[in-house]
Amino acid sequence: MSTSNIILLTLIAYKILLLGIGFWASRRIKTEGDFFLAGQGLGAWTAGLSYAASTSSAWVLLGFTGMVYSQGLVGLWLLPGIFGGYMMTWLVMGPRLHAETAERKYITVVDFLTGDLDSKWRRIIGIVAALMIIFCFVFYISSQFQAAGNALTSIFGMNGTEAILLGATIIVIYCLLGGFWAASITDAFQALVMLLACILVPIATVSAAGGMGPAIETLKTLETGSFFEITGEAVGMAGVGLAMGLIGTGFGAMGQPQLLNRIMAVKSSSERLKAAFITIGWGAIIFTGLVCMALAARSMALDVDGESLFFAAAEAYLPAVLAGVVIAAVLSAVMSTVDSLLLAAASAVSHDMGINYADPKKALFFGRLAMVIVAIFAVLLTLYAPKDIFSRVLFGWVALGAAFGPTLLTKCLGWQVKAQMILTAILVGFFTAVYFSNVPGSGADVMEKWMSWVFGLAILFLGRIR
Repeated sequence: MSTSNIILLTLIAYKILLLGIGFWASRRIKTEGDFFLAGQGLGAWTAGLSYAASTSSAWVLLGFTGMVYSQGLVGLWLLPGIFGGYMMTWLVMGPRLHAETAERKYITVVDFLTGDLDSKWRRIIGIVAALMIIFCFVFYISSQFQAAGNALTSIFGMNGTEAILLGATIIVIYCLLGGFWAASITDAFQALVMLLACILVPIATVSAAGGMGPAIETLKTLETGSFFEITGEAVGMAGVGLAMGLIGTGFGAMGQPQLLNRIMAVKSSSERLKAAFITIGWGAIIFTGLVCMALAARSMALDVDGESLFFAAAEAYLPAVLAGVVIAAVLSAVMSTVDSLLLAAASAVSHDMGINYADPKKALFFGRLAMVIVAIFAVLLTLYAPKDIFSRVLFGWVALGAAFGPTLLTKCLGWQVKAQMILTAILVGFFTAVYFSNVPGSGADVMEKWMSWVFGLAILFLGRIR
């Protein structure tokens, strides 16, 4: 049996499994809180692994790997920020975020952000926050569609447009079946799939390169002598700016609704603490494997596009049956990551905008409708504004982090801030990040990922209620 047939059969089996989970989870949905936050009933393993899967997928397996493969050890500057983001969200922000959600029955991160404000400002900030979430998630979701489309094209020789439409259709159908329960359980399962793949493929690739020792020696002889420079070709202040820009990327986790929802949804404080270490341990294994794989592949000078490296290495160095299973499973994990993003976008439309529904079922209907509309816009962006996966994800990630991160962090630290200043901090952080994301240079990276936070924190400090 050919590898493509194995991949196809595995894809079908995997999707049937996910649909089954969706049907099972849908029976547990009785209220809006169940649909968008799983009734605060997640255990440590489900919360920790689903958080991990939601932080990663396409941009890690394809984007990060491609960056290390093409630019070398420069990509490692991302890691302090990523693990710093893990610890800040779970261990610093987590205690108050989880406790207050349980006490006040919040449904979304925006509920927490505006919980102490009067109804007028809660409505205004809710609408602004919802529009930002939808805007950024269109770009974020687009990157997942693009990753799925690229993989289907390379594996099955499909037309790019057809591949993207097929991937998007599968994802939307699955998302409409269940709510946060289904998304969390399937994401946890996908995290385990990614973990297995990021052990098998790197081991096979490093073995093919003759081990890490020969791989490192080979790298030293490559013409691109800057490969082992920690800031690549950037030197002086430009190198410092590059490093700071990459480190700052990870702290965007503190403003991501689809991640913070997991912390809000975990069932107890003890489970939250366990989930934190599960997430950190998962990340340590994943990133170690991917870095080793990328360096080994670079030593062999493989003729492959960086963002296709993971799939190419699996097909080249694993037995056909195992390669087919790994590629199909990882492809499904990449595609299915969209479920959390679509749920967050749907809750922004149906809940955070403060719309009052006479019938609670209408809230769920319009939430599902929002999923479809966001998916359509993301598909159009993918088709008509192509860009590399890594950059597209970073745009949405950094902008949301700068908008919500400072306010959420300071509230978790106990600050009380005037509503007007909260709104100002959100707007200034967001638009600073968006503006400088379109300006080239390492200095702009620092402005986008650090100064957007500094501006927001300064505004919040000035607006504290004494």
